[in-house]
Amino acid sequence: MTDKPWLKQYGPSVPHEVSAPTLTLDAVFDRAVQRYPTRAATIFTAQAMGRLFSKSMTYAEIDEQSDRLAVAFQKRGIGQGDRVALFMPNCPQFVIGYVAALKIGAIAVPVNPLYSAREAAYQLKDCGAKALIVLSRFYPLIHRIQGETPLEHIFVTNIKEHFPFTLRTLFTLAQEKKEGHRVAIDARANAIWLKDAMAAVPKGQKPTRPAISLDDVAVLLYSGGTTGISKGATLTHRNLVTNADQNRLWAMVGDGNEVSLVALPLFHAFGLTCCLNLSLMTGASMVLIPNPRDILNIILAIDHFKATLFAAVPTLMVAISAHPKVTRYNLKSVRVCPCAGAPVAGQVHRDFLEKTGINGYEGYGLTEASPVVIGNPPHGDNRVGTIGIPYPSTDARIVSLETGEVIDGFAEGEEWTEAGELEVTGPQLMQGYWQKSPEDSPIRDGWLQTGDIAQMHRDGYFRIVDRKKDMIIRGGMNIYPADIESVLYSHPKIHEALVIGVPDQERGELVKAFVTIKEGQSASVEELRAYCKENLAKYKVPSFIEIRADLPRSAVGKLLRRALREEVLAAAKPKPAGVQTSEATDMEAAS
Repeated sequence: MTDKPWLKQYGPSVPHEVSAPTLTLDAVFDRAVQRYPTRAATIFTAQAMGRLFSKSMTYAEIDEQSDRLAVAFQKRGIGQGDRVALFMPNCPQFVIGYVAALKIGAIAVPVNPLYSAREAAYQLKDCGAKALIVLSRFYPLIHRIQGETPLEHIFVTNIKEHFPFTLRTLFTLAQEKKEGHRVAIDARANAIWLKDAMAAVPKGQKPTRPAISLDDVAVLLYSGGTTGISKGATLTHRNLVTNADQNRLWAMVGDGNEVSLVALPLFHAFGLTCCLNLSLMTGASMVLIPNPRDILNIILAIDHFKATLFAAVPTLMVAISAHPKVTRYNLKSVRVCPCAGAPVAGQVHRDFLEKTGINGYEGYGLTEASPVVIGNPPHGDNRVGTIGIPYPSTDARIVSLETGEVIDGFAEGEEWTEAGELEVTGPQLMQGYWQKSPEDSPIRDGWLQTGDIAQMHRDGYFRIVDRKKDMIIRGGMNIYPADIESVLYSHPKIHEALVIGVPDQERGELVKAFVTIKEGQSASVEELRAYCKENLAKYKVPSFIEIRADLPRSAVGKLLRRALREEVLAAAKPKPAGVQTSEATDMEAAS
């Protein structure tokens, strides 16, 4: 756009531009330790039988623990530029491992612990991970694939290590066998218990701190990009510190007095920036929720710790609103609740506000942008049904799908521009994809091509109206059809496969697969779903599988995913005779 009509929406409290960062992420943490050494950095919570249990660690304690781990890394030859993977849910060990990697100039690689062996092996191999910290329940999977990866060192940890005594005892009695905490680790494969590696380092010993530049890569976060092939977004210290600061300004987050309820997974860009990095920048206390499906734990934790910040995805909002005990507790301490990951339906927003007293503010981001670029102002005009206005130092525009030209202006009498592809630019954009050529990057001349179809209002607010790319968003998690299709094609009986997202009021979208079977073969929906479960993360497994005689294709034979999507959206067409279809039971999602 030639002008920026959204600037008038900022108000006097939020600057149009964010200051250039002067501290790297590790230095941001050092500053928090200096300012708030005795303040709780993490509060690890769980509930049992409706009772909340928690254990906290101060910023000084996280500093000491991460120093020990950083020294343990360096003793094993892990140093600047090496990739350290984090294969865990939200827990203090994630924070300690993340900070330790940053201190030695290593690159942190958060990995979704719900990944299948195939998915985890691909990502660890692609990033060249030298070391990995893994929760014990997932260690058997890592041990199985270690030979397919460059992993040289594996640190294994128990989820219960940071539980308070009573909960640790209950957890051991009730879930030890179920959760796999009696696992034996293979020292011959350079696996060691994390606590033993840290205990071998004398208390007070400091790691050697290398010189780290703002333009050094701090984190690799994997995204399907626009093709569905998983790629590592290279996010620098500058990118991540800038985006944390943009969120600080946007939400008017105070220093040393905020409590952030962290239910979003920290391996996801939304949780990493808006929960972890933002907390380190402001000295906030992070209330860590290890299981985001334990809605009662979230409700109890907000009420007990008087959380002021709570980042959420629509599925979480729906689940909290629907919980039978939600109105028994006071959740109104939450001052800022950014919502992203999928569109927030008006009814979802209204129900959440009515049941909790929390006003959600929808925003928009991409892994490739650290991730947040646009949001509704938490202390301004919150327009439900829009994604808001660009962040400070961020620009956005709508580009014609036909000509590639910027859509600049409004038709007579229209409040919204013509729909086109949303492009964004700002200091939070990634460098590119890890070990990929510039041609693989969706950034052109400094503008990130989002693949989403949007419109801009005369006042500068944006709204998403469609998706150019085929990505499916289920419960805030990005799912790429090509990823699922590649698994389906590897099944010996499948001839062709297409995957689309189908609307779902609670989760945004669900996955539906259409397949044809090879001549002379037969297969059942149950057989195909079992195969998917073996090779895909649970949240990617199709909720619906439909076996057809043929799939739609163009005049030149290209399979047409859009034709299937239009057919589903048109709804109510009778199924062809002989079609097998099945709906999966509700599957756990990572968020």
